[in-house]
Amino acid sequence: MKLKLDITPDLVAAMAAEVTAGEKAVTAAMREAGTGLKTAWRGQITGAGLGRRLANSIRLATYPKAGESLNAAALVWSKAPVIVGAHDTGPLIRSRDGFWLAIPTEAAGRGLRGAKLTPGEWERRRGLRLRFVYRRTGPSLLVAEGRLNSRGLGVASRSKTGRGRTTVPIFLLVPQVKLPKRLDLDRDAERALDSVPGLIVANWMEGQI
Repeated sequence: MKLKLDITPDLVAAMAAEVTAGEKAVTAAMREAGTGLKTAWRGQITGAGLGRRLANSIRLATYPKAGESLNAAALVWSKAPVIVGAHDTGPLIRSRDGFWLAIPTEAAGRGLRGAKLTPGEWERRRGLRLRFVYRRTGPSLLVAEGRLNSRGLGVASRSKTGRGRTTVPIFLLVPQVKLPKRLDLDRDAERALDSVPGLIVANWMEGQI
């Protein structure tokens, strides 16, 4: 028995059309999945009270940059990976030099552009010396001899007689601190990945209607 297969121009054209449809479907699916993941991650960050600025650090890039491909891909990442990663994993943070972590109290105020102050910077800005107070129970302290102003900040006392002067806790000193896990980025990433096959089929079928 002898079999012969003839590939007609119509069949070739049909196969080429299916490849084109597949490229469009895969590319559209990856864009949708990537956009969904970016939106989900930004929503997690703002929902955790970490602010719109950090949420906007989540970015999306799709490949290819132009045109369609069966190998299309989407990349979602953060421009602040250390901060986002810390809130995602909840790490144990220790002092670099092995001594204390200085955590500012409300009386310490804020640094430039809202940044947290270091003890040395606080002394330079306030013109006061900090004094170490060891406590057997609870965190030790760095305190200043001054007063609280109307905004609750520790400042130098203006009294020449010492009236109104008090010991103001400026920093809490702890050997380490456990950052609470406030994000679950893997959860949304897995959902986005699981959605890809369905998105490809939906986009492929849509292109045939």
